[in-house]
Amino acid sequence: MPPRSPNAVTLRDVSRVFGRTFALHRVSTTLKAGSITALLGNNGAGKSTLLNILATVDAPSDGEVRFGKVAFADFARRGRARIGWVSHQTLVYDELTGRENLTFFGQLYGIPHIQKIVEGWLERVGLSAAADRPVGTYSRGMKQRLTIARALLHDPQLVLLDEPATGLDQAGTALVSSLLGELRDEGRIVVIISHNFSLIETLADNVLILRKGQLRASGPLPPGTPLVSHYQAHA
Repeated sequence: MPPRSPNAVTLRDVSRVFGRTFALHRVSTTLKAGSITALLGNNGAGKSTLLNILATVDAPSDGEVRFGKVAFADFARRGRARIGWVSHQTLVYDELTGRENLTFFGQLYGIPHIQKIVEGWLERVGLSAAADRPVGTYSRGMKQRLTIARALLHDPQLVLLDEPATGLDQAGTALVSSLLGELRDEGRIVVIISHNFSLIETLADNVLILRKGQLRASGPLPPGTPLVSHYQAHA
């Protein structure tokens, strides 16, 4: 049986070492349900490494990660169905249609009444009219919309998004913003990496800034402080 959905993810002194290089060094923070946490930093700061650990596709070299009361190793074995992940890769199949992709992933998760859920998500991300076209014919923005639907299809509690607005036009970015707000209101744990500061400034409850693998700032954006100024002071 999979573990219960976590109401928080806690990191204590988490480090990740590659060879002699610290990609992360003693990072401690708590990600709470019903909140959006923005993960910011320059290239090589450790953002993707941290997201990979939260997704349980990589393990920390040292320190502790707990999903609610569940230890990292146990959650990695039994809890991945609680995670929705939008990574740099779209992770959808070009030879399948949009509808077939979502149906396939829904069946992997054992979702009941999958067709109804698939149709709902196709409509929600604006792909109903293109649902029966091979994904290989989709634009980059359309693939990104499908990827977001694929990541949220199974009703995850922990939602991880690495540049979710990639390839999206203004309407697509507005869709991402709306979905993120809904996820927070539903009590999910949302973590987002994005260079779209206007999106982050509008939505993020907490901002984590990494610099060379170390956590340099953590918490709500100080009142009256533009995000770009806060970022430049710590990144």
